[in-house]
Amino acid sequence: MNRPVSPLLHDYKPSATRRPAKPKAIQWFAVGLGIPLVAVALITGLGRNDPKPVVSETPEMTATETIEPLIAESVVVADDAAPSAQPSVAPEPEPQFDNLVLTVGRGDTMEKLFRKNDLDLGQLMAIARLDEAKQRFRRIKPGDVFEITHDDGQLLSMYSKLDLTSALRIEKRESSFVAELVEQPIETRKRHAYGVIDTSLFESAAEAGLSDKVIMNVAGIFAWDVDFVLDIRSGDDYYIQYEEIWQDGEFVTDGEIVAAEFNNNGRSIQAIRFKDRDNKTDYFTPTGDSVRKAFIRNPVDFTRISSNFNPRRRHPILNTIRAHRGVDYAAPRGTPIKASGDGKVIFRGTKSGYGKAVILQHGGNITTLYAHMSGFASKARLGARVRQGQTIGYVGATGLATANHLHYEYRLNGVHRNPRTVKLPDAEPIAEKYREEFLSAAEPIIQELEKFKSTQVASIGYSSQ
Repeated sequence: MNRPVSPLLHDYKPSATRRPAKPKAIQWFAVGLGIPLVAVALITGLGRNDPKPVVSETPEMTATETIEPLIAESVVVADDAAPSAQPSVAPEPEPQFDNLVLTVGRGDTMEKLFRKNDLDLGQLMAIARLDEAKQRFRRIKPGDVFEITHDDGQLLSMYSKLDLTSALRIEKRESSFVAELVEQPIETRKRHAYGVIDTSLFESAAEAGLSDKVIMNVAGIFAWDVDFVLDIRSGDDYYIQYEEIWQDGEFVTDGEIVAAEFNNNGRSIQAIRFKDRDNKTDYFTPTGDSVRKAFIRNPVDFTRISSNFNPRRRHPILNTIRAHRGVDYAAPRGTPIKASGDGKVIFRGTKSGYGKAVILQHGGNITTLYAHMSGFASKARLGARVRQGQTIGYVGATGLATANHLHYEYRLNGVHRNPRTVKLPDAEPIAEKYREEFLSAAEPIIQELEKFKSTQVASIGYSSQ
């Protein structure tokens, strides 16, 4: 056939025997050879300060030089990708809430405090339904403190101390409130103190670094034997072992007297605390006799004795010789008057020149009279039984009186006795069922007190040399 032949026929399909060039295969061979070399170079370079890969310095281009831009580019991409793979997220700020400290004042209620501080009253009603909170709110008194955390008036938590060892905590959890009692453990530490009286017990206590609370407790323990206004002498001294209350490593308050010794005008009196299994606390001598007496000498805290027991005293108003069968204690109007002993109120009212008066009947056919009162204590009603030290009335100047004072009489079998000098009956000694327990507990306490005394005597002797 005379078919024309195209001049491009040899360009349309390559010959079967022709092998095309393989530049790409050479490049991949170079890459395969170069990657291990680069890895070695990088590892070697880590030990040097120069971070660049080690490259042969031949004038001809090598496989390493050929792929170096590729490696560098891949490294850059990896570095750039790292932050996007694990993005840095700033922490969310903690929510900020408001804190309040609510202190109960006179006439305050929880409702008043919530209204005053724009707190949600609906939440207060919800909280008041909780048993623990209900009891707390019913007993609030001036000086009580409530710590509040809230968010724009919405209560989140409330905290209030109940006493030294417990507190009430209320927290909002989801849509309700939960109340719980929190125990606050305390630590009791023993302390010793020594004082010498120059002018008064309270001045010596201040010099010894003792608080008013501690020294008042000392005066109370020895009140039956020592009149701290009239009986003390310069040079009298005392030794005390007492407790301190600590909480969370901080001092809270002074505790009770553990043991004490008072040396007054040549006589020495010791007192040791003992709490029996009925939780009744009292003070006894080392042999188990009660430090208390059935009566206290002074039924009022007074400034001075304005008139003593005197059968032939001239009356300041009547201007006649008229026996003064009691003791007058000058004191400010309204000063509490205490029952000198356990007894029963057999008279309460106005009694001629005595003014407003109370008469108590005690055991052993003893009666005591308290006169010129400004008013009576509500619990000292006619026929009521009162305890020693209980307030029965208040100092005044009713009846035949020229100034505020208490007139106090002590009668035995109907006969007036001088309240300041009459021998007072002792209180009951420690119960027999507790005697051995007391003696066993008292022995180490006495030893500690004696050891402290010896150190004080030694220091005084050293300082006097």
